Amino acid sequence: MKLLFSRNPNPRLAVAVARYLDAKIEFEFASPFAPGQAERYRPLNPNLSLPILVGPAKSLWEADAIACRLSRDAGSNFWRTGDDEPEMIRWLSWGKENFARACDIVHFERGTKQRYGLGAIDQEQVEEGLRRFATSAAILEVELAGRSWLVGDTVSYADFRMATFLPFNNAARLPLGDYPAVSRWYGRLEAIDAWRDPFRGLDAPALAPIPGG
Repeated sequence: MKLLFSRNPNPRLAVAVARYLDAKIEFEFASPFAPGQAERYRPLNPNLSLPILVGPAKSLWEADAIACRLSRDAGSNFWRTGDDEPEMIRWLSWGKENFARACDIVHFERGTKQRYGLGAIDQEQVEEGLRRFATSAAILEVELAGRSWLVGDTVSYADFRMATFLPFNNAARLPLGDYPAVSRWYGRLEAIDAWRDPFRGLDAPALAPIPGG
């Protein structure tokens, strides 16, 4: 199998999962939206978005689905099953609509739009993202005050997914330091090589710089 990726948040997440699981796959940097590339990638993902896991039968897209597949193939409980699976799915669902979504809103304005020349920062969107971040980070702060990880006693995909946008916080500038338990949790993630530097040894061109960043 081959994982098509870029350095953007969701593809980075998929690469981190694959490296953490030591998945026996190939990695290929891809640019589906580059001029002349759409028709090459459309049969693999009609959305033209990354990541894409190309298998012998058909492709699989969306980072959560890819994480599930790679974890099952590795025989790992990184994607929780059994009694822990409902709790993990709860965090995936809540995180994508709340904490990760808030991070995404702010990062899009302060990072993505500036990186790719998509227009001026919309301060109203930034304020909305920061408001949502404060609400969801406060909930995480309480949940993580008495435990190291979101599900059980070891890291799981729920932790990776929740933190999708935090490696890009130099651009988003979210006030993570206001939440000590959340900061400690993210520090534990940063101590994992596969999370901290998933692109090590891969052919992965750097993201375009943010002007003035």
